[in-house]
Amino acid sequence: MATTTPPPAPGTLTGTPVVPGIAHGPVLLARAEVSEAAIDAFDGSAFADDDAAMARYDEVATAVADGFTTKADKASGAAAEVLSASAGLARDKGMRSAVLQQLRAGDDLLASVRAAVESFVTVFTGMGGLMAERVTDLRDIERRLVARLVGESEPGVPVPDQPCVLVAADLAPADTAGLDPRLVLALVTERGGPTSHTAIIARQLGIPCVVGASGALDLRSGSRLLVDGTTGVVEVDPDEDEAERRVATDHEVRAALESWSGPGQTADGKPVRILANVADGESARSAAEDAPVEGVGLFRTELSFLKATEEPSVEDQAEVYGEVLGAFTGSGPGDRGRYVVVRTLDAGSDKPLAFANSVGEENPALGVRGLRLSFDNPGLLERQLDAIAKAASSSGTETWVMAPMVATVAEATEFAEHVHARGLKAGVMIEVPSAALLAHRMLEVVDFLSIGTNDLTQYTMAADRMATDLAHLTDSWQPAVLQLIAITAEAGIQAGKSVGVCGEAAADPLLACALVGMGITSLSMAAAAVRPVGARLGAVTHDQCEDAAEAALAASDPMAAREAVREVLGA
Repeated sequence: MATTTPPPAPGTLTGTPVVPGIAHGPVLLARAEVSEAAIDAFDGSAFADDDAAMARYDEVATAVADGFTTKADKASGAAAEVLSASAGLARDKGMRSAVLQQLRAGDDLLASVRAAVESFVTVFTGMGGLMAERVTDLRDIERRLVARLVGESEPGVPVPDQPCVLVAADLAPADTAGLDPRLVLALVTERGGPTSHTAIIARQLGIPCVVGASGALDLRSGSRLLVDGTTGVVEVDPDEDEAERRVATDHEVRAALESWSGPGQTADGKPVRILANVADGESARSAAEDAPVEGVGLFRTELSFLKATEEPSVEDQAEVYGEVLGAFTGSGPGDRGRYVVVRTLDAGSDKPLAFANSVGEENPALGVRGLRLSFDNPGLLERQLDAIAKAASSSGTETWVMAPMVATVAEATEFAEHVHARGLKAGVMIEVPSAALLAHRMLEVVDFLSIGTNDLTQYTMAADRMATDLAHLTDSWQPAVLQLIAITAEAGIQAGKSVGVCGEAAADPLLACALVGMGITSLSMAAAAVRPVGARLGAVTHDQCEDAAEAALAASDPMAAREAVREVLGA
């Protein structure tokens, strides 16, 4: 049985809560599809030959890709990451070859595009994991290609003319990244899990969000919803006065959170480093200026090079890294020293780098990605470490370096030797269950650990992050995931070394308290989540955090764990 959560009351839907907050407003349904009339009117015989048809395909594919790139250039962080990845998919040579193959088999251009996308969907779904997550993006690309081919504007979320609750089957990155939080009060999707693109970008924007809410598409446009992003409950046509009272109370609480200025600590003074996740110099400067953080817990270096066709030189890399490090010189809140944790290239799977990725893998999510890229190309890692050391020396910022996708102590040992040789702190990410189980031995050779809860959850539960039917599994509150986190944190306590969390779990104020109770020493998250997490920690004692950890670890399922922690903390 998947869960012991009781069935919802009449007039309510339940899903997985991913961004806390309460919102009340009318439903705006997003059912953006290309019109059937335009599709029926498409003349597949209008092209003289396959070359002419492919010329038209190249034209629309370039336009779609350029649209994603334009939006990515205006975005930052996770939004920019997923938009750039979608641009890469639209330009993909393999996709083009599949379209051409279908044309030569006798299909018209429209049918060829659909068949080519379907073949990629089948492959990505079979791969599971991060690649299966891209199916939503593929479907979005298909709709945009088809729309341009039949002469319509690209589909997307309707532009609201009043504050609303946006309800959709799921939302593509291009739609979610462009949302205006002043008009979109909350998001409710029927599909997706807590680490889907919709959830990640909604968290970055600070919009209350519930995903995996079965029955959401049956709602009537104009119906009013009360969305609770903390509990995952969506009430349909609630009592207006009660709804407005709850929203007003939530606004007061959130306004109070905005005054939190750090440093991170519990009510009785137990220090907890609150850090930011960044992707480039712009997002680093924004986090340093706008959020009371003590540095960076996750610098995703690969996101700076998604468009690069050749490996950047040491000098070029050092310049990019220097922008991030330079944003965090000096002291942070409470005059505590700042530092930046740089993750080496986490390419592979859904983050393709032309100069690094392996080609033709049957299952990239379980293949050559992260640190594994250096096994056959050690110079790739050596040159990146040289560039990081160069940037650290120039900026004067304390710099820690960690490797992704480490599975064995031998891998951790070799990586640490390379990092220590350059005078920097060495750590590894705990994303693979084997690494969590061996955390105590990992800490014999490295200086710190950082838990990437997104991948740790996925690999522990063997569940695709985009499968709605499995959303209850792709939840960091899962007992098995919490046990692995607790094992890792305890290893840190025994070794007297830092163990942080840099996955989406760190941005959940309720879970953050339980993590600190387990022994987690730092939490890294999107800048928008910093104040809610910091304020929540500052309102409870460390003893309460330990009680919350015990309650979460004893629970039978994620919803029971959330309820148990709320009861312990009086939330």
